[in-house]
Amino acid sequence: MTTTTLTLAKALNEGMRKAMEEDPKVLIMGEDVGRLGGVFRVTDGLQKDFGEDRVIDTPLAESGIIGTAIGLALRGYRPVCEIQFDGFVFPAADQIITQLAKMHMRSLGLVRLPVVVRIPCGGGIGAVEHHSESPEAYFTHTAGLRVVACSNPADAYSMIQQAIACDDPVIFFEPKRRYWDKAPVDRAADPLPFDRAQVALAGTDVTVLAYGPMVKTCLEASGATDRSLEVIDLRSLNPLDLPVVVDSVRRTGRCVVVHEAPVFSGYGAELAARITEACFYHLEAPVLRVGGYSTPYPPSRLEDHYLPDLDRVLDAVDRSMEF
Repeated sequence: MTTTTLTLAKALNEGMRKAMEEDPKVLIMGEDVGRLGGVFRVTDGLQKDFGEDRVIDTPLAESGIIGTAIGLALRGYRPVCEIQFDGFVFPAADQIITQLAKMHMRSLGLVRLPVVVRIPCGGGIGAVEHHSESPEAYFTHTAGLRVVACSNPADAYSMIQQAIACDDPVIFFEPKRRYWDKAPVDRAADPLPFDRAQVALAGTDVTVLAYGPMVKTCLEASGATDRSLEVIDLRSLNPLDLPVVVDSVRRTGRCVVVHEAPVFSGYGAELAARITEACFYHLEAPVLRVGGYSTPYPPSRLEDHYLPDLDRVLDAVDRSMEF
């Protein structure tokens, strides 16, 4: 049987396991990824099966993790780095932005750095400061990086393998509050290319764009309204699969963009600009954005007020329909 029900975390685990079985140059490295199996147990059992030379527990030094991965990639390896929590990626920003993203161009195309940087992202788990960030806009703004976000177990299984096989550096966002969501995963299915968007739910009234943790929220919103929502899971943030988005918005005439990150200067601003440029004469309403507030991520007791929820998505849909 090729189809089984897996959590998103287990789907990632099995996807990495398959990549490691097929290519001995694939390595996993990060804080507590080995003996502990990662703080979310995403790498559970991999060190036991592949050994400490391929699943490497690193010091608590994110810059060192990425710097070492760059050196390994230069020597022909395919490192998969886990950043334990999203807010911990910033000490590695120098290595990612000034080295990892630039090496291919700097070498006039002669050098590739097939490094995957896995980042559990977003809130919803009641964590403390620096553990619930949404830093995607920093990396989509950085030329030379692919940036993708899975939202469900089936995509997690296939996209992590595609990211590892890619010769470009990939920032791989994983929605941590969805790690325990379960869904069927068909290991034998032909996966959608990981730079393509997917229509998660077809509709006719409003196009709703989301990625990562917000896809499920938007699907739930569609079931709580009489409006016909077309929910698109972007999957790839850079490069953006603009044709799928444009085709949908030209049909519906309305668009709502949803993400956990603050609205101001968030990724949704780029989406709104692109859609306005490509669909101006088809729009019946302005492109609306739903996201976090322009504040540092709040204490856990307040995160339900901070995170976009079903009601805030539906409010934006209603406002769009009122134009």
